[in-house]
Amino acid sequence: MASFGPGGRGGRGAALLKAMKEPMRRPGEPPIVTTATGTSPTRHPHTPHTQHSPPAPPPGHPHPSTSSITTTAPAKPATPPSPRPLTPPGQSHDGSRDQSRSHDQSHDRGNGVRGGTVPLQATPTQALGRKAGTGRGILAFAKKESPQPGTAAPIGTGHAPRAPPTSVPPTTSTTRVGGGGPTPSLLQGHPLPSSMLTPPLSQATSSTLSQDTQASKGSSDLVKTSGKGRASLLQQQPEEGVASSGSAHLEKGVRKMEIAQREESTINKKGTSGAGVRLSANYLRVVAEQDGVYQYMVSFIPQVDNKNLRYRLLNEHKDVLGDTRAFDGSTLFLPVNITETTLVLKSTLQRENTEVELRITLVAVVAYAESIQLFNIIFKRVLRALELKQIGRHYYDPSNPIPVPQHKMELWPGYVTAIQEYDGGLMLLFDVSHRLLRTDSALDFLYELYSMHKDRFQDEATKQLVGSVVLTRYNNRTYRVDDILWEKNPQSTFTSHSGEAISFVDYYKKAYNKDIDDLEQPLLVHRPKRTKGDPRQGPEELICLVPELCCMTGLTDQARSDFKVMKDLAVHTRVAPNEREKSFRKFVENINSTPEARNHLSRWGLHLEPAIVQVGGRKLNPEKVFFKKKFVVSEEADWGRDSVKENVISAVTLKNWLVMFTRRDQSKAMDFVSMMKRVCPPMAIQVNEPQVVELPSDRTDVYLHALRDSINPHLQLVVIVFPTSRDDRYSAVKKLCCIERPIPSQVIISKTIAQEKKLRSVTQKIALQMNVKLGGELWAVEIPMKNIMVVGIDVYHDTIQPFARRSITGFVASMNSHLTRWYSRVAIQGQQQEIIDGLKLCLLASIKKYHEVNSTLPERVLVYRDGVGDGQMQAVEQFEVQQMLTCFKDFGDDYNPRVAVVIVQKRITTRIFSTHGNKLANPPPGTIVDHTITRRGWYDFFLVSQHVRQGTVTPTHYTVLHDTSGLKPDHLQRLTYKLTHMYYNWPGTIRVPAPCQYAHKLAYLVGQSLHKDPSEKLADRLFFL
Repeated sequence: MASFGPGGRGGRGAALLKAMKEPMRRPGEPPIVTTATGTSPTRHPHTPHTQHSPPAPPPGHPHPSTSSITTTAPAKPATPPSPRPLTPPGQSHDGSRDQSRSHDQSHDRGNGVRGGTVPLQATPTQALGRKAGTGRGILAFAKKESPQPGTAAPIGTGHAPRAPPTSVPPTTSTTRVGGGGPTPSLLQGHPLPSSMLTPPLSQATSSTLSQDTQASKGSSDLVKTSGKGRASLLQQQPEEGVASSGSAHLEKGVRKMEIAQREESTINKKGTSGAGVRLSANYLRVVAEQDGVYQYMVSFIPQVDNKNLRYRLLNEHKDVLGDTRAFDGSTLFLPVNITETTLVLKSTLQRENTEVELRITLVAVVAYAESIQLFNIIFKRVLRALELKQIGRHYYDPSNPIPVPQHKMELWPGYVTAIQEYDGGLMLLFDVSHRLLRTDSALDFLYELYSMHKDRFQDEATKQLVGSVVLTRYNNRTYRVDDILWEKNPQSTFTSHSGEAISFVDYYKKAYNKDIDDLEQPLLVHRPKRTKGDPRQGPEELICLVPELCCMTGLTDQARSDFKVMKDLAVHTRVAPNEREKSFRKFVENINSTPEARNHLSRWGLHLEPAIVQVGGRKLNPEKVFFKKKFVVSEEADWGRDSVKENVISAVTLKNWLVMFTRRDQSKAMDFVSMMKRVCPPMAIQVNEPQVVELPSDRTDVYLHALRDSINPHLQLVVIVFPTSRDDRYSAVKKLCCIERPIPSQVIISKTIAQEKKLRSVTQKIALQMNVKLGGELWAVEIPMKNIMVVGIDVYHDTIQPFARRSITGFVASMNSHLTRWYSRVAIQGQQQEIIDGLKLCLLASIKKYHEVNSTLPERVLVYRDGVGDGQMQAVEQFEVQQMLTCFKDFGDDYNPRVAVVIVQKRITTRIFSTHGNKLANPPPGTIVDHTITRRGWYDFFLVSQHVRQGTVTPTHYTVLHDTSGLKPDHLQRLTYKLTHMYYNWPGTIRVPAPCQYAHKLAYLVGQSLHKDPSEKLADRLFFL
């Protein structure tokens, strides 16, 4: 048994496993817990128990800051590998806002949703309050009851861990600490062991690396490829230490080297319609002074298993290899040729006094177009030479923060960079970025939550923190919070790499010179991402973090809904086109004026052009937006005024509807009803007197009981007025109205209709939304193609316990030739599964419904798939597209519709500017770019569909994965632009085609509130708006 914290709690705490030794951790890494399972532990029910409110944080409460770490490890620490980061949702301005501020529309967020994991079993409760010498005592926070001593929380399924390195006894396992260190271990059927809790590893623990190998982070940086159809940088290497087939071929005769040249794309993706416009984009040309880089295979005889030792041995031969190189342990890249065959070098292992032979064999000369991954590694060194710090995937300047003190926030300016081969050649994609940090720690955030939610503190803390991203300033790394260990605290111990038990308090003091004040705070857990089915992976590692040393990042939901906060941040984050262009020029000047940064490029024969790329584009003609009696044309793609004055295409009369409200909201609700009667007739919507239900209180069960009593087969729609916004109440009402008693429903927050001056405008928008939910049609655009079915697909990952890690697929398909009526289905998949297994069922149901409505099958099926990254393209093409193609045979062997599958990517770094002399501006809606900055070998294009008045507009990237539709590029581009006009929650164009946004809204509603399939009785209406 181990003791946890003061007060003799050791006898009641969970029993600890036998300490497991760990191999040496990388520098800068946090404490880690290694488990022998790939599954999440299960949280058991808890009963919160508190005695005292926490005292206010003392003035001058210290926040984490970066400090050096000293250990007895070898000199010259290697740059630690950064854990795979999960960056908080972006805050790009897309202009696609909803019409009203009703509660239904306030859920149109989609980003910023936290993920959840199932936490571990809790320990006994303990009083909350300050104890002498223990800081603020947050671990005592309303502890929840745990099983009796001696019982264990089930932790996963115990499969045998991978065999440890020879330097570690077979009976030991890996252990790391909260920010990048040894990792403790969890085994099935045992409580959490002390040995599995470890803090972030200190620096200076790995062997000496050469300058150019420190950044490569192992073989994965050089082996991985990016994009569709990209050839691998590294060829398959034979086993080291033995004669390879490549060597055998070289003995027979050195084969001639060929520089790989990418074939010019034969895909016809250029359109011609529209007027030509002068544009530029945030790309800088990378000029190469030579044809390629030289790739060598390095083998060691006798074989050397330790990768750091391989680096050291290779580093001894700088006189032959030079200072410029990239080495991943087996493959070496050089900018110059050192041998035509095989070069043999010799080194000596000092400890064993053993001679090692290094055989360096020329494999190929790799063209620059195929060296993308290498160049991105080189450019990271350039950014480090500019003294930028890597946080997550990108680099920021912590020395020039932009304070936002009124909201306890600060912004770190930085850059997003990526080198890639495009149709216009090798280019650097570059943009200005900002990292939002909150000056409060995770511990401060926990105390704030406790003050507001004492009765359900642990549940609320888990909901708010799990899925968020924190920054540890002592090593400038970000971690996604996957769990909270309520039963552990900084006094808990783990087994260090030296085999001794050490507490988190002592570890952070020794490694980072950080003092931890609150000795009772719980520990945060980060689970590094694992590759499914990879046999080389060892036991699961859990990185343990101390909240007091973690800085909160990103925005809370409360902050996002605060207009003042968002306005103050937008002053700094919404950068106008001209300001961006100045940043680009300054960036290139900084590289050229910094010798170290400039040399990193010049050694490889590279340099950047100073000006951004100029590109010709096209502007499509404005679309005619048709109402029942007239049409409108807007250069800015905005018809908000016309939408509330003109007759809608198809109006549904509100004959039998119900309005439900509490007694204190009675006057607001009746004012809303009166305004409905005045504003609806101009839109050709007839409104009868509603049934009125006044509730005595705003308790959730009161709402549900009244709804069950009121809903009947003749009722068309229910309007519920909430006094305040509460997610649990909203979810309960939506479950009843979408699943139990299916009926269209409209939820309104009372303050939305409280202001008399805004009531008319708000009511008009709510009336349009209600008409759509009843099956009405508001406006349309001209669709020249007939008998076509357009499909939108999006995936949302559920975050609410106990449904966390499920994936919700929203599937929406058009049912008429005007693309104004839609049919929706939902598919629920397993944990974090992006590929849609239930796609076939959704498509089959949609085609059957289309036949039922139109008495014919669609001749063309056009699918827009949202939420797919470049790395998922191949999987979508192999699985999702194939599922769709096979389901057509269910309608007969002769049924073979023309199909196009288009990937929609809206969270991209590309920015397009309209050029007017020396000034830049945002391009108008309808701007198309389909060359130069598009990907070579891909069928893709960029479309700016929305009008933006502040900041820089972000285009949407469309990639056609599969195409037998017979549509010309012009036709596909114009149809895509037309579909951005058809989202009925906003009277203007949006960033993505309407079916994608509808699919997102549906998936979000199900994942956030329903957690079940909605009733099929509502499937032919847009009930989820």
